Amino acid sequence: MAPKRPNGAGAFPKAVVTPAPNPPDPAQLYAALDLGTNSCRMLIAQPKGSQFHVVDSFSKSVQLGHGLESTGKLSRASMNRTISAMRICRQKLERHGVKNMRLVATEACRRARNGANFVAQVRRETGLNLEIIKPEEEARLAVISCAPLVSTKTEQLLVVDIGGGSTELVWIDLTNVPHVERPRAIMRLHAGFRADTGPFAAAKVVDWISVPLGVATLRDQFADVDDDGGRFALMSWFFEENLEAFAPSAAEQDREGFQIIGTSGTVTTVAASHLGLRRYDRTKVDGLRMTSDQIDTVIRDYLALGPGGRRADPRIGKDRQALIMSGAAILQALMRLWPTDRLSVADRGLREGLLYQQMSADGVLEPAPY
Repeated sequence: MAPKRPNGAGAFPKAVVTPAPNPPDPAQLYAALDLGTNSCRMLIAQPKGSQFHVVDSFSKSVQLGHGLESTGKLSRASMNRTISAMRICRQKLERHGVKNMRLVATEACRRARNGANFVAQVRRETGLNLEIIKPEEEARLAVISCAPLVSTKTEQLLVVDIGGGSTELVWIDLTNVPHVERPRAIMRLHAGFRADTGPFAAAKVVDWISVPLGVATLRDQFADVDDDGGRFALMSWFFEENLEAFAPSAAEQDREGFQIIGTSGTVTTVAASHLGLRRYDRTKVDGLRMTSDQIDTVIRDYLALGPGGRRADPRIGKDRQALIMSGAAILQALMRLWPTDRLSVADRGLREGLLYQQMSADGVLEPAPY
């Protein structure tokens, strides 16, 4: 959008120039990079009150896990694409002079036989130190990123992070936490799911699971099924079968006080489709609450479009269209299993969790005014 012309422009012979804002102090900057099975994404931010202000960002679909299901290894082409993206990240980090950073890799590097070798290659060719994190830390970081979206009325919370190669689910009991303290109790989980919280009321992690099925790996499992609708049904059924070990799913739960927060490209894409956004707007999506019926309507629309229609649909986007149905199958299975007809949409996840974790550890965030 063109900038608005200032009042009185052209009335003076000499233009009034607004001084450029001072660049942020590099010592106050933090970076978080999330290298997943499908995407490489980075945020550079500075603390601002109880939150942070994003200074720069990067996101690119690198498809690092392409072919991993069949070969058990990261392909040369996938690694080259990813290293090219990492070089851009390094340039941004150097331009801003960032010293505080965590750069992590998740499921694709965890599963690949050559994952550790790839991390070493990234270090040699870009100078960046990638860290392969365990599923529990990935789940914990996703949870704390969603703390601002937790309702003070929530008694039982399920946070779901649908990734490219895995899906993390964390079940949290907040019944012993005072209402106003509940979002803050979630943030304190940055220290660990079973950490001693001292004098503070604690959020209890009842159970958590990392299912080795994400939008890319689930799609690859059923790539040989030609029928679009049949493939979707099989993917949803198969994902549900893999949740049998997740204890709380079998327990009887009260619908009142139950909240599901979903964080992933799938969830935000479904939300944007529901809103009819032709251009994505985070301010309209993050924190949106959708009903099961609204989610089902979007998914039925996707199925009616078929593969060709989904590719051409601007609400889905070129990067997401190949993965949206496997993600929708996971989302539909989750909404079918638990006693709620509403989903809170989070446009936040691992990167935001990494930033909160670093800033909390350094004590640069103010107490959250929940």
